[in-house]
Amino acid sequence: MATNNRTVLRNAECLVTMNEAREEITDGALVMEGPRIVWVGATADLPAEYMDGASADSSTTYLDARGKIVLPGFINTHHHFFQTLTRVVPAAQNGVLFDWLRALFPIWSCIGPEDVHVSTQVALTELLLSGCTTSSDHHYLWQNGTRLDHQFEAAEEIGVRFHGARGSVSLGESRGGLPPDWMTEQEPDILVESRRLVEEYHDASRFSMRRVVIGPTSPFSVTQELMRDCAALARSFGPEMDVHLHTHLAETLDEQDFCMDRFGYRPGTYAEVVDWLGDDVWHAHCVHLNEEEVGQFAKTRTGAAHCPTSNMRLASGISPVRAMRDAGVHVGLGVDGSASNDGSNLMEEVRQCLLLQRVMGNPKGMTAREALEIATLGGADVLGRDDVGALVSGMAADVIGFDLSALTFAGGKVHDPVAALVFCSPQPVDFSFVNGRLLVEDGVPHHIDVPKLAERHNEAALALMRRAEGS
Repeated sequence: MATNNRTVLRNAECLVTMNEAREEITDGALVMEGPRIVWVGATADLPAEYMDGASADSSTTYLDARGKIVLPGFINTHHHFFQTLTRVVPAAQNGVLFDWLRALFPIWSCIGPEDVHVSTQVALTELLLSGCTTSSDHHYLWQNGTRLDHQFEAAEEIGVRFHGARGSVSLGESRGGLPPDWMTEQEPDILVESRRLVEEYHDASRFSMRRVVIGPTSPFSVTQELMRDCAALARSFGPEMDVHLHTHLAETLDEQDFCMDRFGYRPGTYAEVVDWLGDDVWHAHCVHLNEEEVGQFAKTRTGAAHCPTSNMRLASGISPVRAMRDAGVHVGLGVDGSASNDGSNLMEEVRQCLLLQRVMGNPKGMTAREALEIATLGGADVLGRDDVGALVSGMAADVIGFDLSALTFAGGKVHDPVAALVFCSPQPVDFSFVNGRLLVEDGVPHHIDVPKLAERHNEAALALMRRAEGS
């Protein structure tokens, strides 16, 4: 199916709007024109102008969504695309975060521009097939000529809406940080490059496909001075540019101990001291926030990226998502690094979000619909976007559909198709639109040669390991 000016989607078994009333429309329909949604409702209520033969304009395409559940595209609020190259490395399979990082740092030292390009494309294609239409990424390796430009180029080819966080490391081992010194940059250089990227790539307009985020990496890898300077830089562009800030915070007890030993206070106070609270900031993980810190996040409208699989994989703990949501904190979902997951499946994170809030004993700790809300509206709030996350007239035409005839939904769809999507085993999307452009049809991304991409990626991963072993 070619991309046309207007697409009329109709006969959806269930259309999950995520509008203010959280309507779920049986036999639903919607109309997309260019990058936006212009009408949503029941198929029987489609205006005459959108019916077959109503216009001689051949630019209208009709999509029969019979047997499909249709939702807003999912939003990924934290990832490290380059880590697809180092999945399941034996030395990093069984460590906590700090040990895991130390095992992988020597390999990552050999990553170059082509590695960044192919890993970005692999991660975004995986995400796309799992229902993701908007993704952020937090990249912080700038050796061997790599630049954030390489990610923007790769993302444009895949077609997923992309927020690129320019990560940075300035506190190496010799100065008391965790990362090796080779990872560090001079702080003035970090600020100059961050400014260049915002000025060259950041698009704050409605329905924009790319935005730049300023993202010093973590409390144990940068100085407090850099954190403050990055916050000041982002805010210097003004509200019309709306440049956001992103970092890791309160991920592990080791990080908490680092903050206590080096600064004399917990991660939440650290965020306050370095001016990293506010509706233009979101922190990844937030596993070890206490009640006071959760309240502080809520009061300042600071966001959190919940990464359930990664937190389990690295034995980091369980983020207090229930408490954060109840307090009014904006919470989105993150796949996190594909070497701490080890995948890029956002539908799987929706399911894990549900399960992980129940595992401590509260079966009402998370519902299926709330998990889907976190993956859509929650992610939009965290990224500071009011144009994605819901199927509503005037919103971006980011629309996904899952085939309810899949074997995994048998028995479940007849009782509650929305809950079945979350409770049952994750399935790939049947179709996906981003900004009105059809990227996946019948489960296949027709603009991407997936086997060839996988082959390129495997070759790059093998070559990376060989370079690391020889260095």
